[in-house]
This record gives sequence, structure tokens and C-alpha cells, in this order.
Amino acid sequence: MQVGFIKKLRTFKLLLICILPIRTQRVEHMKKIILASTSTLFGQGYLEYLLEELQSFFKGCSTITFIPYARPGGISHDAYTALAATAFSKINKKVVGLHSFTDPLEGLAQAEGIFTGGGNTFLLVQQLHQLQLINPLKAKIASGTPYLGTSAGSNIAGPSMKTTNDMPIVYPPSFDTLGVVNFNLNPHYMDPDPNSQHKGETRETRIREFHIFNTTPVIGLREGNYILVNGDHKILKGEGTARIFEAGKKPYESKNIPF
Repeated sequence: MQVGFIKKLRTFKLLLICILPIRTQRVEHMKKIILASTSTLFGQGYLEYLLEELQSFFKGCSTITFIPYARPGGISHDAYTALAATAFSKINKKVVGLHSFTDPLEGLAQAEGIFTGGGNTFLLVQQLHQLQLINPLKAKIASGTPYLGTSAGSNIAGPSMKTTNDMPIVYPPSFDTLGVVNFNLNPHYMDPDPNSQHKGETRETRIREFHIFNTTPVIGLREGNYILVNGDHKILKGEGTARIFEAGKKPYESKNIPF
């Protein structure tokens, strides 16, 4: 009988997280999102190149809720959260790991700002589905809670995770992800090297294969670049351009996000 009550309570919390943003009129056009290709540039510390942007992006947030489920290199949730906490301490923000809550739905409901770190996208998506966090996280972002993603954490912002570079080390129940932006990402995008003797597939080839079966546009996001979303307005930040892939079109370079 107690187990049944706990399940009903969890379902009620799930409904509250998904419905409250609509009831409070914090609607879709208030989204605040940063999607970065990577967390770390060569020769720099974790999140170092983003800290100035994050200072203003998370203005008004004293604590950032960190989602550590992607676990790069198999790092523990605690160790990964400590890494994020060290970086955010430089801009006077505290960090709490979502894994540290007995009920992650409760932790998500309390979040002032959210950061999902990189690692393995398959593992991240499997965990989000298993913990029933996909829809609540989507609703939380749509309500205006600032969201930062790096690498795998950026991958999940699109409609699906189908353009990840990661190995399928676990099997998520679905490849569907948050869909808080209308494009997929290919983080860590690398251009083909015309002088290379390696004959394996390039990123461009793999994205072309994706577009044989899918129509979602894809942004090849190079290291050091990130996308800032404010409502419906999207800006590419960092140096240079992004590689844009649309079904039925030749890939092209753009400083703007055309969709």
C-alpha cells in the first residue's frame, strides 16, 4: 500500500513540474539556452572560455543544478559534480548534483538554473528516460529556467540524439530528446582533411546519411563555438562559422542560425 502511495505521489509531482510553467504563464518564448560544442578548450580549464558569458546568463541564480548522468570517461556523479562546482565557484555560483536528491523530480523542480555536462549521450538519454525526467526537463526549460548544455548536454536539446558522435554503450528506450530547439547538433564538428589518408567516414558523410531518413536540420558546431537562445532568437557565438546541413541541400557555412 505504501509503494502505491509513493508511485501516486511521484506521478503528481511529475504533473506539477510539467503543468505549473503553463499555469504561471512562463511560456515558450522565454527560453534561455546555451548550447556549447565542448566544455574545455585546449590549454584551458573546465568551462573557462564560457565563464564570462555564464556570469550574465545565470544572473539571479545562486545555485546551478548539475545533471551529471553522461559521466565522461566513467567518472562518478560526485566527482563530475565537483568538477562543475570548481568552475562555477569562479563566478560565485554554487552547484548541486541532481543525483544527490532522493527524488530527482524534486531536485529539478527546485532548480534555479540547469547545466547538463558532456560525456556519453546514450547513457545520458537512457538515464533521463529511466528517471522520467525528459518531459519535466523540457517543461522547465520552456518555462524560462536558464539551461546550459555542453557536448552531450547540447545534443539532447534537439528533437533527437541521432547526430551524436558517441558509442552506444547502453540502449535508451528512445532516441527522442528534449526538442527545445528545432535542430539537431553535431558537437566537436571536424572538417574533412583533404590531405588525410584515412578512408573512414567523415562527419559530413554521417550527417548526409542521417538526412536520407530524417529531415531535421543539423548544425556542425566546432570547438569554441556555442549557440545562445533567447526566446525564438538564436545567435552563434565564438569565432568563425558553423556548418549547416539541411535535407536535400548542399552543406554551407553560416554565422547565423537560419532556422
